[in-house]
Amino acid sequence: MKRDLDLIVYGATGYTGRLIAEYLATSYRGDDAPSWAIAGRSTDKLQKVRADIGAPDDLPLVKADAAEPASLRSMCERAAVIITTVGPYQRYGPELVAACAATGTGYVDLCGEPAWMRRMIDTHHDEAKQTGARIVFSCGFDSIPFDLGVLTLQEKAREKFGRPARRVKARLRKVKGGMSGGTAASASATLAAAARDPALIRLLADPFALTPGFTGPSQPSGLIPEYDPGLNALLVPFPMAPINTKNVHRTNFLLGHPYGTDFVYDEMMVAPGFGEVAGVTTEAFATLVSMFGAGGLKPGAGPSRDVREKGFYDILFLGELPDGGRVETVVTGDRDPGYGSTSKMITESALCLVRDVQGEGGIWTPGALMGPALRKRLKERAGLTFSAH
Repeated sequence: MKRDLDLIVYGATGYTGRLIAEYLATSYRGDDAPSWAIAGRSTDKLQKVRADIGAPDDLPLVKADAAEPASLRSMCERAAVIITTVGPYQRYGPELVAACAATGTGYVDLCGEPAWMRRMIDTHHDEAKQTGARIVFSCGFDSIPFDLGVLTLQEKAREKFGRPARRVKARLRKVKGGMSGGTAASASATLAAAARDPALIRLLADPFALTPGFTGPSQPSGLIPEYDPGLNALLVPFPMAPINTKNVHRTNFLLGHPYGTDFVYDEMMVAPGFGEVAGVTTEAFATLVSMFGAGGLKPGAGPSRDVREKGFYDILFLGELPDGGRVETVVTGDRDPGYGSTSKMITESALCLVRDVQGEGGIWTPGALMGPALRKRLKERAGLTFSAH
């Protein structure tokens, strides 16, 4: 099907959707610019966003509403790829994934809701393979730096030792940045759904929840603080680990297990005494607690430009081979992880689908479908670094 647009940013009036639209408007101009549009429920609000971000007056506005499946389908028929920030995805996402799968349209989101992702895989993966729809979840801080970090480390392990590292540890060494109301709403919806359906709790706890038909070896929980003598640091649980680890295992599964069927992986945060990261961890948990009360962040709210631009992150990946061989990879980002960096990552993921990678339809991870091509884009355009030795 010939599409009249490369990309549509659906949810452009929300906090993150607007950042994505602003990034497209300022970073891609002239011959380099894709053809794109912004979409949402209110044309008036879309007009305001278009004016506020300095986009051209002729940037198309598309009216689409999660409650009106026909509007989603007609939006999908116009674009090669839909970028959606309309969450919680378990509440507002099923009809859009269905429309993309039916029309063969590419799709990228920021989903960190594994139970919903599994439901979409079970429902739409086969149809998407038939129609050629390339559907890619988790194209933000969860889970691109982790997914591509492990991919980069395993490339190095094969180059150095001729085989993959069986054991990989991801350690978030430094992070600075804020959280938005949309993230809060997704976490809240996931917990509420789990409270209604105990089977979801098992799925949330299962590292192989996104690899239907395959279960690997027992994995570390990452839920108990521990002292790491190698790093000389206290490690504490990382709130995003339950989603990232599932995506890393799905990448391995989709690629035919290049990391091995016995691959073991975990993620934790480094807490250097009472220093910065310990503060961030406390802050993260305080935010998690506050958002379940009435005083929590509302969707559409998020950190200031100053907070986004002063943010950063640094993740160390340690790979160990059974005979004592070791590989290290470091991934860094130059903005706060949740918004400044995420808005660049999801946009570049969508452009990678449009411009750089072919690949059959189905429900993918960023690493399995776009891997090295996406990494190259993120290094050149989005302020990420990947170094392996």
